[in-house]
Order: sequence, then structure tokens, then C-alpha cells
Amino acid sequence: MDECHRGSADADAAWHEVLTYFKSATQIGLTATPKETHEISNIDYFGEPVYTYSLKQGISDGFLAPYKVIRIGLDKDLDGWRPEEGTRDKYGSIVEDREYNLSDFDRNLILEKRTMAVAARITAFLNATDRFSKTIVFCENIDHAERMRQALVNANPDLAAANSKYVMRITGDNDEGKAQLDNFIDPESTYPVIATTSQLMSTGVDAQTCKLIVLDKRIQSMTEFKQIIGRGTRINEDYGKLYFTIMDFRKATSLFADPDFDGPPEQIYEPGPTDPPLPPEEDSNVNDGGEGQDGAGSEGGEEGDPGGILGGPSPGGATRYYVDEVAVTVVTERVQYLDADGKLITESLKDYTRKTVQKAYTSLDAFLNAWQDADRKQAIIEELAEKGVFFDELAEQIGTDFDPFDLICHVAFDAPPLTRKERADKVRKRHLFAQYGEQTRAVLDALLDKFADGGIRSVESMEILKVDPLTAFGTPLEIVKLFGDKSAYLAAIKELEAALYQKAA
Repeated sequence: MDECHRGSADADAAWHEVLTYFKSATQIGLTATPKETHEISNIDYFGEPVYTYSLKQGISDGFLAPYKVIRIGLDKDLDGWRPEEGTRDKYGSIVEDREYNLSDFDRNLILEKRTMAVAARITAFLNATDRFSKTIVFCENIDHAERMRQALVNANPDLAAANSKYVMRITGDNDEGKAQLDNFIDPESTYPVIATTSQLMSTGVDAQTCKLIVLDKRIQSMTEFKQIIGRGTRINEDYGKLYFTIMDFRKATSLFADPDFDGPPEQIYEPGPTDPPLPPEEDSNVNDGGEGQDGAGSEGGEEGDPGGILGGPSPGGATRYYVDEVAVTVVTERVQYLDADGKLITESLKDYTRKTVQKAYTSLDAFLNAWQDADRKQAIIEELAEKGVFFDELAEQIGTDFDPFDLICHVAFDAPPLTRKERADKVRKRHLFAQYGEQTRAVLDALLDKFADGGIRSVESMEILKVDPLTAFGTPLEIVKLFGDKSAYLAAIKELEAALYQKAA
């Protein structure tokens, strides 16, 4: 029986009745997400596993996708937050005076700017890699999933406006979202791209092309952690899915350090006759949402008010505060990757970038030669971004006026960087385009301004010809004809790029 956790672990499941009916037959159970909780257990039915195959071994053998981990620390998560006396939330309720921390956020205290900060960081990652990479964002509860959906829509207004299914909430209470689940996991379907969820997608979802898993929920169960990580481990070479990234805002990936991560499933709790029905550490989670019927669309026990539009008491009885004026910022960011021994290695973003670039290019000259030979410079940037080099984050640390080229040269090879404006001004001083006519020189000059503002991506995109001030020279077709034809225009762009990157410094 494949997916044997569905019926064997739950004595009330219809599948369990089928298995019991055929109990005289030899039964072999297969599952990638064994269930071992205080209520249901595969081991109780099948006994101890006769064979296990670890995530580490699967990656080593090439059957499962390797992964990198980005752990992000937000200031309020690391330091906590205490309201000033008399602070009121957006609905007028006085916020209880005490220290709030990660265990409170998005449960009984909602810092709206925290949600915005998480959405902005997800968006920055997708902008640096591929804005159409399938992404699952795991949230604390349905309310949190809806607020995260709206924050991601706000952070990606262009793509969200182009297709309303760019970001979808896929939770047990949302029929519209559940109807899109098959499209999300279909490799041939572009939309939805980003799915926000709580429990529904943690198991039983074969997301072959999922490249980004975002953890913005507390995960204390090793079984649940394995289930969630398993959403990204599938490989699909036909669609370029060879790896995935885990973005962790809640320190959930500390579970990777658990020696049992690659070990056999464990029974978390077996209460005796006089023991409480729940282990003490789980008592506080009863009203925070649990697993519903696996894959059936139920998220039993999760908190209501999915739109986040109500203040005051939550269904669990505690008061929930919505605070919209407290700023939240990123204060730490670390990249982790799996080494040859299956251990997560942590490095600073600069150190990781240096090592990654130098692994691809052994020297500055090797990088410069590859850069100059590339038909599309952006292709090199995208390739490095896929390996975990995050240019937006590097720019925040080094300077937002630097092109990815200079960030690479500076961080990996200690070359002094030039700003985009400095590079554009150097090209203008050389008078390299004297052979062109007045209008074509004006077009190239406008492209230099676009480079100074937005980098090489702007210069290489034909779409830039539809943007002011280039529209003053005509339609894209008319602009290309100023150079003769498309091949002549592209040759001029290549010459412009060569001039911009003539020197490493």
C-alpha cells in the first residue's frame, strides 16, 4: 500500500477498514511521510519499519533534490516586542502589557509590518531568481495565510494584476484556492505561482516543480517538518527542477540538526492510563490548528476569520491584537547548504557568494572572459542566483548603486567596484558611438541612463524600448529600424555592453 500513512495510522479512516478486512494477507506499507503523533501511528499498525531510506541518501543517489537554506532574522523576532503603556491596536483594543515573541506572532499578536517584511523578502528572492518559480509559504493559521496572500499581492502588483491566480491561498476553508491545487502541482500550468497555506499542503501534495518553500510558522514536530520539506524534494529535469530553496523565518530549520532527522519515524507520545491525553508542550497548540483529513481539504481546528478583518477575541478564547504601526526589519541573514556529509553548513552571505563564484570561475580573468563572451549577461546573473547568490541582499550590504557585475568582482575577487553611473559616464567620455547617426546615438545615450538606473537587465530587454524616454524615438520596431535591422541593433547593444565592462575596475 503506497501512501500507507493515510489509512493505517488512523483507525477511523475508511482505508483502515479495508486493511483490516484483508488482514490475513501480507501487507507492505510504503510512505514518505509516516505519521507518529499522540493520536495516530503507522508503527502501531505495521510495526517497526523493515527498511528506511533517508533524505540524505536520496540526495546523494540523485533521486531527490538538494537544497539550500536561507535563515532570516527579523528584529522583532530576535529581540521581542513590548508595547508602551496604553498602546491600542488598529481596532482600539488596549494591547496587553507584556513581552511578545515568536510564539505570539500571528497567533495572538499580529504585527502587520512583519507580514509585509516577509512578503518583501520572498519577492526579492523571486526577483533575483525567477518570478514564476512555484513557491509554497507555510503560515501559522488560515488568518495568517490570507494576510500573507494579500501582502504578496501588494508586493507583486504587476503580476497579480496580470493574473489574479499569481498568488492564491490554498487552505481547507477556501474552495476557490482548493480548486487551484491541481493547477499548482501541474508542471505545465503556470498559475498559481505562489501558494500560501497552513496545513493543507504539508503532505499529499506532489509539487514536482516547487523551487521555494517558505517557513513562517513554528514547527515543533519532526514528522510535520519532514512532511513540509518533502514538498520540495521532487526532481523534474524536463522543467529544470533540480534543487530547491528553504527560506526560514521561524528557526524551524534548526530541526535539521536533530540526529533523528534522517532516522526512523519516532512515536512522539504514548500516554499511559494516568497520563494526560496531550504531551505538556502541545497543550498550548490545541487551538492553533492541526492536521485535518489528509489531502481531503480539511484544516480542522484552525482559527477562523480568514480575512483578518475582525479584532477582539479569537475562537480560541484569547484576545488577538492587530498592530499596524510597529516597524519590522531584517537584521540577520545566513545562507546554509548541505555538504558532502549531509550537514548544513552556515556562512555569511558574502562568504557564501565568494565561495560560490570562485567555484564557478577560478579567477577574476576567468569571470571577465565568461562575462564578455556571454550573449546575455543576465544569464550569468540568473545562473549565480539559482546557486544562492542573492544580489539584492548583497547590494543592501555593499551599496545599491552597484551592478551585479561589480558586486561579483568586489566580493569574490576583491576588485574595487564602480557604480552604474560611473560606468555609464566612462562610456560617454570615450565617445565610442561617433559612427552612429544622431538619433541612434540618442537611443544609446538613453540606454546608458537606463543602465545607470536599473542595471544590465534593462539594457538587454527589448521591453525597455516601450518605456519613456525611449518611446519618444518611436515604437520598438521603429527604434530598431534606426539601426538598420534587429541584428544591427543587437550588435550595437553588445558593443555598448563591452564598453560598459571594458575593465574590472
